[in-house]
Amino acid sequence: MKYRFLPLVLFFLFSFTTTSKVGPFSSKIGNAPNTVKEIEAESLYHKLRANQFSLPTLDSFSEAITGFYQLKEKGLVERDILTIIDFSLSSNTKRMWVIDMAAQVVLMNSYVAHGKNTGEEFAKSFSNENSSFKSSLGFYTTGEIYNGKHGMSLKLDGLEKGINDKARERGIVMHAADYVSNDFIKSNKRLGRSQGCPAVPVELSSEIIDMIKGKSCLFMYHPSRTYMGDRKVTL
Repeated sequence: MKYRFLPLVLFFLFSFTTTSKVGPFSSKIGNAPNTVKEIEAESLYHKLRANQFSLPTLDSFSEAITGFYQLKEKGLVERDILTIIDFSLSSNTKRMWVIDMAAQVVLMNSYVAHGKNTGEEFAKSFSNENSSFKSSLGFYTTGEIYNGKHGMSLKLDGLEKGINDKARERGIVMHAADYVSNDFIKSNKRLGRSQGCPAVPVELSSEIIDMIKGKSCLFMYHPSRTYMGDRKVTL
């Protein structure tokens, strides 16, 4: 009789000693100021900078690196290519970076457009809804290449529920656009805008798309949404 409650006790002990994961990320990212991943991100940031690479803000870079490694561990990202789009920066600057994480080099730094309802020169408002003509933030994996009305284009799959998971349904893809150019900036005081897609320069589009295709990681950052502190991310 004295052992009849043992299975129940073991059940509760197991429940309290098991941690759960939420989506592709742990429930908190970077809550401690000096985690191993933050130190690794900052070290890589300064290494790239020492090699005279232009880089995004340290905040966007750190969040991108942390998420990239966690997605790799989950098997949701299969390649060592990380694309960062830093929407905290002016659209008149080259605010997209493609980084080879294995070689630790910047492969590409380019202009990239945001959605026409996301803002003028600066991106300010984001959405996951159809026909919003807004960009969606967060982590994506790159999908397959296809030929559409903009020529060679790349499908994107949003990984975050309620944030960007309607990307494929919305037709959010990477494609070429003639309004993503220095000439357009000179004529209009800002880069052109898309219907929500991360559009890139015509002359670089094929190279960029071929570089990042096939389940690499793409991260769109804005300080209005951060993974630091208590924010939880779910698939």
